[in-house]
Amino acid sequence: MNDDHITSDTWVKRTQELLDSWERWMREPLIERCSPVKDALRVANADFVLVSHGTEADPLLNFANRAALRLWQMSVEQFSGTPSRLTAEPVHRAERAELLARTTRDGFISDYSGIRIASTGQRFEIHRATVWNIVDSEGNPAGQAAMFRDWTMLETAS
Repeated sequence: MNDDHITSDTWVKRTQELLDSWERWMREPLIERCSPVKDALRVANADFVLVSHGTEADPLLNFANRAALRLWQMSVEQFSGTPSRLTAEPVHRAERAELLARTTRDGFISDYSGIRIASTGQRFEIHRATVWNIVDSEGNPAGQAAMFRDWTMLETAS
């Protein structure tokens, strides 16, 4: 991901939706806010993982900061447009669906832990993730996001 991509209008807009929605639910900023472009750069290079998907029937991933791309071992081009259900192994997809339903109902959750899988088959367990509903500038549903700072690498899936 180069800075041209990070500072594109689409990326900056999505970053603002993520940050605004976080503040709506958590009642505090995720990062110290500055300007939309600087916020996008700070989020891109943050030490936490931040990902999101859209509102499609089978939601597609549409945002990942550098920490997320490293963890899932994907380029931004590979990550964007991937069905978000594929970030979990089939055995963990029902649990993931329940998490997303609970988030839709409650607006956010701040206690999620679960196993995910990178593009290479490397498994990792997420600890204490916050998952929240995203709304756009008009207040319409715009997907869901997850942020976490803590994970444990597990054995590679076979």
